[in-house]
Amino acid sequence: MLAIKSPRAYAHEAGLRKRAGEFIKPYATHIRIFTSPNAWQAVNPELSQSLEANGIRWELEYLHGECTDAAIETLRNNVEQQQAELLFAVGGGRVLDAAKAVGSQLPDLKVINFATLAATCAAWSPVAIIYNEQGGHVRSQPLGKMPELVLVDSEVIARSDVRYLKAGIVDALAKYYEFAPYLRNNPHDLALDLKVMTAQRALDVYRQLGEAAVSANEKQQVTPELVKVIDANIVLAGLANSVRDQLPTPGFAHAIHNRLTHQPELHHWLHGEKVGYSLLVQSLIENDGVPDAELLALLRQYAMPLTLAPLTGERAAAIRTISEQIKFPAASAERLPFRIHADALEQALLATENRF
Repeated sequence: MLAIKSPRAYAHEAGLRKRAGEFIKPYATHIRIFTSPNAWQAVNPELSQSLEANGIRWELEYLHGECTDAAIETLRNNVEQQQAELLFAVGGGRVLDAAKAVGSQLPDLKVINFATLAATCAAWSPVAIIYNEQGGHVRSQPLGKMPELVLVDSEVIARSDVRYLKAGIVDALAKYYEFAPYLRNNPHDLALDLKVMTAQRALDVYRQLGEAAVSANEKQQVTPELVKVIDANIVLAGLANSVRDQLPTPGFAHAIHNRLTHQPELHHWLHGEKVGYSLLVQSLIENDGVPDAELLALLRQYAMPLTLAPLTGERAAAIRTISEQIKFPAASAERLPFRIHADALEQALLATENRF
């Protein structure tokens, strides 16, 4: 059975924060806002003024750490205690994922996501990524319900650190390199066709417009190229993740990423940076030690890390431990055209040492 689980609507325009109240008012006038200090500062005073102008009452709650089970439970309890009609999430992936998780637990609660970064497709994606307090990946939680709206203000994203946009580009282009290999052994899978077609479109956007979008972000300017790349990072990547059928096709690079999140030495890497490095590792396994040339060029173009940061203890032993602890579903591995095992992972991880 083919299923596409996506938000009900998406709106993206420069200065949208000034009209946020207009988008929210048809859904609720008594809301809870969930955000981070940096994100809240990035959208104000304009967003607050818009809410006030539209007669919307709100209580504000900050996420100061990771998207953990404890943070989700706290947010849920606060939403229920307030009797809020709508949860308005303003921020990056951790904020948006926590809000989606709470919305999925409360059938009558509406959720609207306002993405202040284009660093991931979290605003759109039909899963919430749950971490522990130290930032280690715990699980990817499928959602029973999706947001009513996803809102994006390209002025806000244009003023953000360009490192986030670059990481978002790589996290999005990863979808093509992760999903396309499945087609070799599964050429008649409609859901997989749709996933790869959407991911291919995002990759085409980056080939044509990625450099110009990064330049615009560096200059804090909203341009057509930046707008299109933001949409690719959020919508196209999110939509590729939204298409499902009975046979799961998880991204192998993301599985490598999940293990890397448990390395304290890598916590300064953004999600997309860990994914970028993991794509290199996947490509080495897939292509017998010679990475895909275009992929390597893209990773370099967007300044992704191409070797592991210094690791605690004896380096070779640490790399061996990482390779042994990378988890990937056996049924999904059987659908890929390359073999996944600890020795291959170890060899690929070691091959990144001072080579690229």
